[in-house]
Amino acid sequence: MFPQRNNEYPDITARQVDTVSLSKTFLSNVFGWMFLGLLATSGTSYIFAGSASLMSLLINESGMTVLGWIVMLSPLGFVLLMSFGFNKLSSAALTLLFVVYAILMGMSLSFIFLAYSMGSIASTFAITAGMFGFMALLGYTTKTDLTKFGSILIMGLVGIIIASVVNLLLLKSSQMEYIISILGVLIFTGLTAYDVQKLKRIGSTMEMSSEPARKLMIMGALTLYLDFINLFLFLLRLFGNRR
Repeated sequence: MFPQRNNEYPDITARQVDTVSLSKTFLSNVFGWMFLGLLATSGTSYIFAGSASLMSLLINESGMTVLGWIVMLSPLGFVLLMSFGFNKLSSAALTLLFVVYAILMGMSLSFIFLAYSMGSIASTFAITAGMFGFMALLGYTTKTDLTKFGSILIMGLVGIIIASVVNLLLLKSSQMEYIISILGVLIFTGLTAYDVQKLKRIGSTMEMSSEPARKLMIMGALTLYLDFINLFLFLLRLFGNRR
């Protein structure tokens, strides 16, 4: 009996090590693409905000230009296209869509430089990076199953989206906007840990060189990218110094 048990342990240990290695490799690729997306967004945003000629393509004396409206609304279309077209699109197509999406987001976020001071944008970005990093580490290391917690957060996300639309169109309340911003920070802080844990589990079952794995890497990067951007925007609404 004892020799049999001793022979099983190395196999179990090997499988555990292999699973951990797969998760780390998968997540490192996910974070790599996420950081590339953030770099494209921040760089594009800064370039547009610093150029009057480029900003004039998006907004003029009469208000938002046609291109400006396209830039503001098209990112949602890209997210829907990537999500619903996941099974049909190749990994190369998803990668291209993600990069273009990140650039379009940078163009749309260039408007925040008109509303907030550069110092508050930079400090809020640094705070966001710290909070995101901490929650990502928590999600990766915790042994607690965050599935139920994540379901509650997703329901909360749907709630603040509905509340934001109602407040924008009907209430137009600054107090409601403040409450929504606080809830948004809490929700996306929690979603960061939940999404990292979910991606860790997905990565442990993936063959890294396979087409499905490459596609899931891009979609995982998109998920974490959205967590970061939304957390940043909600924090900026709460603590940013308006011009």
